Amino acid sequence: MVEEQEDMQQSLSFEQAMEKLEHIVTKLESGELPLEQAIGLYQEGTRLSQLCAGKLEQVERKIDMVMETEQGLEQQPFNHDEWTGESS
Repeated sequence: MVEEQEDMQQSLSFEQAMEKLEHIVTKLESGELPLEQAIGLYQEGTRLSQLCAGKLEQVERKIDMVMETEQGLEQQPFNHDEWTGESS
């Protein structure tokens, strides 16, 4: 059952996964769920969050930045850390 659920989640688009995740968060924040159901939704939300993060990483790898240099325009791979000012 869990494997089937994970397979279904893998086929979701980023937008669909985010929508499901938002729905789960709303349910969990309501505080009206029995503990077992809340735990199950939390686990599903964690999987969806990981799925979204993975999809974003895939997109970042595909993005190329066009930089203007002294020699003209130059295509460079997207570097998230440089863009946000973060360092590893």
